[in-house]
Amino acid sequence: MERARLASVDALRGLTVAAMLLVNNPGDWGHIYAPLEHAEWNGCTPTDLVFPFFLFIVGVSLSLSLGPRIDARCDPAALQRTVLVRGLRIVVLGLLLHAAAHWLMGTAHFRPFGVLQRIGICFAIVGVLAVRTTARTQWLLIAGIVLGYWALMALGGPLTKEGNLASRLDTALLGRFAYEFDPKTGLGHEPEGLLSTIPAIATTLLGLRAGDWLRSNQTQRLWQMGLVALAAGGAWSLVFPLNKQLWTSSYVLWSGGFAMLALLAAHRLVDVAGLPPIGRSFGVNAIAAYAGSWLMVCLLAAFKFYGPIYSHGFAWMTPPADPQVPSLAFAVAFVALWWVVVRVLDQRKIYFKI
Repeated sequence: MERARLASVDALRGLTVAAMLLVNNPGDWGHIYAPLEHAEWNGCTPTDLVFPFFLFIVGVSLSLSLGPRIDARCDPAALQRTVLVRGLRIVVLGLLLHAAAHWLMGTAHFRPFGVLQRIGICFAIVGVLAVRTTARTQWLLIAGIVLGYWALMALGGPLTKEGNLASRLDTALLGRFAYEFDPKTGLGHEPEGLLSTIPAIATTLLGLRAGDWLRSNQTQRLWQMGLVALAAGGAWSLVFPLNKQLWTSSYVLWSGGFAMLALLAAHRLVDVAGLPPIGRSFGVNAIAAYAGSWLMVCLLAAFKFYGPIYSHGFAWMTPPADPQVPSLAFAVAFVALWWVVVRVLDQRKIYFKI
């Protein structure tokens, strides 16, 4: 699906993908700087903003691509079919990558849910909503989702990892195929599970609305709503904690507020001031970078190269450096390698789409 492109959006998407690669590929999982780790449960680190930023940008991109077609009164059924097919392709790619991890890395079980699966679901649902509903309806849906999810989770039991309603539902649906499963207790937890995908749709809808403001040059609303969302999310977190794994309603607003401000900053710096769109090469080949790096890690692990590369190429830094230093150096080198790959692809105008 071709789309109207803004260099700022491609750059922000690219920086987000680069951040994904950075936090997902440390040299040593036992030695990571705190900001580069997810919060253990409640709370929000910079790393916890990466995934919602990407879903937010999915919504922005849907607005930029579908908005002109909707304004031109293109066939809604054809537009809907396009987003549904692409959403399905993203889900299938996620399943294939998880199958590759299970086969090559010998994971305990195949994991049906994951990052790309959630992206595909959000892309498809929000794409259909963009085609079939008005801005007013979309705002009502955002409000209904965050309030309804709060009520559902509050009434569904304690917000512990094993006891919350989302985990109990995922345990019932997935059993041992959940990301975390304790065979002794029969309890599981899936951070990209079914119920917590519903508020992730609200995050993508916020991106859709922000993209419409960007498209219609109402950029002042980005900082206004960004600050409102941050204040509301922070206040709400006092009773409904920030929690990425549950994708709590306060987390939707908190991360969405930061994403709006980041989008405005990227637009002002790149589209208006004309600064170089750092990260653009990652942004225009996001699928290639994410899927390619995933397969690369699977192959390095399968052929037992990952450990020796780290130990011989980076671990020598300790001592005198702290053990976090070589771990971060490995992650930075990993991102740099893929920056070279996507840069070459961009120069040759090779773009992988699904």
